Amino acid sequence: MRNTLVVMAMTGWLALVGQPLLSAQTQTPTKGKPLEIDFIDVEGGQSTLIVSPSGESMLVDAGWPGFNGRDADRIAAAAKKAGLTRIDYMVVTHYHTDHVGGVPAIAAKLPIGTFVDHGETVEHDQQGDALYRAYLQVRDKGKHLQVKPGDTIPIKGLDVRVVAAAGEHLTTPLPLGGQPNPLCASFPARDPDPSENARSVGIVVTLGAFRFVDLGDLTWNKEHDLFCPNNVIGPVDLYLTTHHGLNQSNAPVAVHAMRPRVAVMNNGAKKGGSPEAWQTVHDSPGLLDLWQVHYAVAGGADHNVGESSSRTWTRPRRLASPSPHNATAASR
Repeated sequence: MRNTLVVMAMTGWLALVGQPLLSAQTQTPTKGKPLEIDFIDVEGGQSTLIVSPSGESMLVDAGWPGFNGRDADRIAAAAKKAGLTRIDYMVVTHYHTDHVGGVPAIAAKLPIGTFVDHGETVEHDQQGDALYRAYLQVRDKGKHLQVKPGDTIPIKGLDVRVVAAAGEHLTTPLPLGGQPNPLCASFPARDPDPSENARSVGIVVTLGAFRFVDLGDLTWNKEHDLFCPNNVIGPVDLYLTTHHGLNQSNAPVAVHAMRPRVAVMNNGAKKGGSPEAWQTVHDSPGLLDLWQVHYAVAGGADHNVGESSSRTWTRPRRLASPSPHNATAASR
């Protein structure tokens, strides 16, 4: 893995420091242990390990199959570093190879308690059916939780709210959400997406004042549905860019409405990191920093985080204006 982002979010402040791995930690004064979020480099796929202050764990997607077990080895290494011997919740956002393909391999390395997904796949070609069958063979060995918008994933010590699943979206605002979204008026709709991407499970993870959002590979029109006419999610501190930073997603109507403090782009060198989507995230109001897992070849110098700034952080600085999260952040 190329970088690490460590985010320490306590009541009243948010700090960022560089480390050798890509992870984020948050802590409140009342908890002895931090919330740890590790963004695992699965080469343009998705895998995020979340460890609650309670010690329970949640893995969101498991990267690719094959590659001599590369992704499962990286996930297992992150789990070991976090002191884990099992995964309590395995969240599968949707049934594409770079998200669900690695589930059997990581299940062979670590016991998994509960599998969380949106239900049956809608892609019934040869590859789609094979992926789904391989996943079911593993899922049937554990517990299963099929979620819908508004549900919670009951990991102890965190509020994990499902905001999208199976093509449906949250309609009741979360705390800090519910405001009219003026960006909706100029939204340019695209052709409907019938794929698994549009059915992605999206979650908001909350600890105290800290909020992290992961919408899987939710696509352009579905982002609109979630954020229009009202922004039901509200502002967030940490945003995992949707769909690896591809321009099929990351609509300004969603990204700019959330006003993320920090964004992490889980792109690969030749997958994700589209210049248009990169610019949308970069220009988001209130953004303090953008981290990429890889340099995006298609982006060139104008649409990539600078090499030097992606490795080091300067001293913390006070924000010019407070947000609902009352944050202070380190800036490069």
